[in-house]
Amino acid sequence: MGSLVNMNLFGNIYEDKKVFITGHTGFKGSWLSLWLNQLNAKVTGYSLEPPTDPNHHELLNLNIDSNINDIRDLSSLTKALKKSRAEIVFHLAAQPLVKESYANPIFTYETNVIGTLNVLEACKNVPSVKAIVIITTDKCYENVEKEEGYKESDRLGGYDPYSSSKACAEILVSSYRSSYFNLNEFKKEHSTLVATARAGNIIGGGDWAKDRLIPDVIKSTINRQTTHIRNPYYVRPWQYVLDPLSGYLLLGWKLMEGKKEFACAWNFGPEEQDFKTVEQVVKNAQEHWSDIQYETPKTNIKFHETKILKLDCTKAKNNLKWQNITNFKETLGNTIRWYKNYYNSNQVESQNGLVSYVNIAIRRKAIWTLNN
Repeated sequence: MGSLVNMNLFGNIYEDKKVFITGHTGFKGSWLSLWLNQLNAKVTGYSLEPPTDPNHHELLNLNIDSNINDIRDLSSLTKALKKSRAEIVFHLAAQPLVKESYANPIFTYETNVIGTLNVLEACKNVPSVKAIVIITTDKCYENVEKEEGYKESDRLGGYDPYSSSKACAEILVSSYRSSYFNLNEFKKEHSTLVATARAGNIIGGGDWAKDRLIPDVIKSTINRQTTHIRNPYYVRPWQYVLDPLSGYLLLGWKLMEGKKEFACAWNFGPEEQDFKTVEQVVKNAQEHWSDIQYETPKTNIKFHETKILKLDCTKAKNNLKWQNITNFKETLGNTIRWYKNYYNSNQVESQNGLVSYVNIAIRRKAIWTLNN
């Protein structure tokens, strides 16, 4: 098993740094916990119980301080954050599913809006916090079904409760940045920088959430069933889980260095050629696992979803010097290989996958791998 020790990643900013992650038991949160753990950060997690069985968080069995509690509980959140003495907070806790948001809109808004409010309030009252990275979504934009990718300056909105709740979270962060973490008052009245990160449809090993394409495909395949895909021609910004996480960590690095020009909103999405339809994703997955079978039901969907969703990541590429390391075919290959190893050999290849990813990033001279 490989290691990231002594690789000098992200300028070694996370070495022995106290980091607080909300949503650490979820799919992305567990991968971020692994990466920070490998960077020798002192990680504290705050989240509900893992949402599925099996789940990536428990399979990793990391040596971190794990707090199982609700993001809607401000008192418990503040207490855990104070105890951690964290200098940087990554907020990933969320109700992340469009379909679930139609079934449980109140819980969705409470978690995604009030939960974000609680994180900002807690950070405001914990002096150790110097940087906050709030993770929202590409769906926070008012979607007008345009072919071009959405830019950070485009209008926020949301047809469904999930998308709307994330747009609300973005507006909330902007208000707190103006009201309490004002950039003009940085180093005068306060010492905290806040940014938001908007990423697309993230895929990778270790995700078993319901109503997500790859987990649905994997679960059907394991049970020798045919996967029913509801919107085969809908276009989404599919992206390997470690690519946006590298963006979050890069953004956190800049904020920790006190560079206030990075305290704003950022898109992290795939390259233009990697925007694919749902059916293209499943067909590519079949190339890596021939047991995968699918069909498209003739019945109409019961709830609204946008048909085309793309991100314009020019700002991140130009200003952060961020880049994707993994293309579409590599993303599907990495993802399906992870599940095959897990189900066929009972192996959890996450750490090896992370080391492999970092080594490729080094060869491709990603900015966060260089000695700066």
